[in-house]
Amino acid sequence: MILAIDQGTTGTTCIVFDEQGRPRGRAYSEFEQHFPRPGWVEHDAAEIWEVTRKVAIGALADAGVQGSELSGIGITNQRETVVAWDPTTGEPVHRALVWQDRRTAARCDELRERGTESLIRERTGLVIDPYFSGTKIEWLIQNAELPDGVAFGTIDSWLVFKLTGRHLIDYSNASRTMLFDIRRLAWDEELCDLLGVDPSSLPEPVPSSEIYGTTSLFGGEVPVAGIAGDQQAALFGQACQRPGETKNTYGTGSFVLLNTGSDAHEPGEGLLTTIAWGLGEEVTYALEAAVFVTGAAVQWLRDGLGVISDASESEALAASLESNDDVYFVPALTGLGSPHWDPYARGTIVGLTRGTSREHLVRAALEAIAYQTVDAVRAQEEAAGESVPSLKADGGAVANGWLMQFQADVLGVPVVVPEVAETTALGAAYLAGIATGLWTADQVREMWREAATYEPAMPEAERDELLGRWREAVGRARGWARPG
Repeated sequence: MILAIDQGTTGTTCIVFDEQGRPRGRAYSEFEQHFPRPGWVEHDAAEIWEVTRKVAIGALADAGVQGSELSGIGITNQRETVVAWDPTTGEPVHRALVWQDRRTAARCDELRERGTESLIRERTGLVIDPYFSGTKIEWLIQNAELPDGVAFGTIDSWLVFKLTGRHLIDYSNASRTMLFDIRRLAWDEELCDLLGVDPSSLPEPVPSSEIYGTTSLFGGEVPVAGIAGDQQAALFGQACQRPGETKNTYGTGSFVLLNTGSDAHEPGEGLLTTIAWGLGEEVTYALEAAVFVTGAAVQWLRDGLGVISDASESEALAASLESNDDVYFVPALTGLGSPHWDPYARGTIVGLTRGTSREHLVRAALEAIAYQTVDAVRAQEEAAGESVPSLKADGGAVANGWLMQFQADVLGVPVVVPEVAETTALGAAYLAGIATGLWTADQVREMWREAATYEPAMPEAERDELLGRWREAVGRARGWARPG
């Protein structure tokens, strides 16, 4: 059996998978979100570690197994979030700067004005944006009181360090830092120098499936053997191992990844080229469209406005209306990602009247998830030069049947939901299982199972009207917080 640690933006999930790739035990816990200033988002890395330990033990208990019975541990994680810690004490020296954090937006503007975007795009496959780790590390170096020999890393690096004592990062996470040459598979000296980052403070880049070390934390000596950033892990968990296969993960944000095989293609407008995973010496790349706020918009309705008490209420509330009554919510709460890449966009609700109800706000939030996915997929199709015939969907939102049907309707192609919805964790388990000899890559592909397919049923004219009004709303959100 494999323990998968899925360390997400708002909580940590741990799942024990059996030899057939089926969940045997599960546990989950949220942790605190810190917002010290507008646009700043932080996590307590020590709390993340304690929550991860607790949840892993809970998943093992739920499965009725001992840690010594595990074949391995796989890790998948919120990407781009930066942790700085003292490798001597093993303690964080600053709160983690979360991928959603926008404090380095002005610095990113400076880098673009200096003409560095083409260099960064060529080496890393990324755009210049505060979303990525590089300028976050630079900010910590310049603004935090850091000890000598400080270690930087993404969340996978932090968890592996706490589990095994090693300072490493897998290729998929390294490719999200804006400091990593995705073709040479090494830290880029020129980019590190540009941001004032000492490469020796960065973790060792390694493939996504190999034995990195062992941990006795859960009993026995269990290999830690698989790592991938959450979206790459979901692509692997969806068995999208062949070029052209596409998935979307609906989580805090939504991410469409298109497998491009062994070629790191030039990204299209509004897209990223990223490393999907490394299996031994074979590296697989992907085109990615990143949407920053989807599920987080529903969480905001719950926690920020008190419109709902639980996300599960959203399906019935949205379905209670015959239409959206021209109410649109652009959830640019941390700027806009693909295909706009506008860090100065801000959340906007348009079309309000005296008749607007909480049902309208909830429906507008769910519709926004689907509209943003359409924008992302259309950008992928333009870059690839071909239409996406279907979309594999995973993540927590696939439990919302109303949303999945609406997604198929506005996208105009079938949306396919797998039997195991939490394919992010499953992908991490698959990578660990391959490294420990439990499965082969071919066996993993054969283990994928479909649960449901949503066929589009909306008339084309209605679809075009909805998408047209959505894009008008997006135009009103663009550039709202731009200085001056």
